[in-house]
Amino acid sequence: MAQSVWGYDSDNGPERWHENYPLAKGDKQSPIEINSKDVQHDSSLSSWHASYDPGAAKTILNNGRTCRVVFDDTFDRSVLRGGPLTGAYRLRQLHLHWGSSDLHGSEHIIDGVKYAAELHMVHWNPKHGNFAGALKQPDGVAVVGIFLKVGKTPKPEMKRILEEIENIKTKGKEAPFQHFDPSILFPKSRDYWTYHGSFTTPPCEECITWILLREPIEVSSDQMAKLRSLSKNGENEPLSPLVDNWRPPQPLKGRIVRASFK
Repeated sequence: MAQSVWGYDSDNGPERWHENYPLAKGDKQSPIEINSKDVQHDSSLSSWHASYDPGAAKTILNNGRTCRVVFDDTFDRSVLRGGPLTGAYRLRQLHLHWGSSDLHGSEHIIDGVKYAAELHMVHWNPKHGNFAGALKQPDGVAVVGIFLKVGKTPKPEMKRILEEIENIKTKGKEAPFQHFDPSILFPKSRDYWTYHGSFTTPPCEECITWILLREPIEVSSDQMAKLRSLSKNGENEPLSPLVDNWRPPQPLKGRIVRASFK
């Protein structure tokens, strides 16, 4: 398996990542399955706050593995603070993981429940100088995870992202994506679980404070189908749907998951 071609197929998928990225077998890997009965309510966990500048949104792209929206993170423009975090973390990008059907697709699993998709908002701690530096520190990165469940009602706030899908159909395509406030994607409830884990894609660095929101947001089946219309191949290659880009749950290995709610 060549370094650059990890993916989600049987020949280069999650079961094999550790061959090139040994950290994938580390002690603090993500995602995990959360079992309510093992979670510790921590009354000292405060609420988290995001203040995002809509002008920081830059581009949307299909990198063959996910759909990603990139933000300007050269200064404290869009930040996340509070909750389990110390200091302000800068928003760098958001991306999604989804399944080939509505029955699975999320990376984290809650009491056996899989959602249709999971949205990750990736922030980094500027005290480490730059993003690369943050990846080497246990408190380097904070990711807000939001579950997407399929219901009757399309989520109007997802519309902006999905409208651009036509422009980034194939791998390597990028389109301008301006004036977007990602906080519109948050559910009403601020309740969350938190634990220390890793990126869910190689090299799977263990630098992440996860903030997983308990309440999912609702999208329609049509909206999910739109995501699945992306191709993981380039423009001149046969259309191969980009689906099932999720990593299965990893062993907890003694980690404690804390909850901000009872």
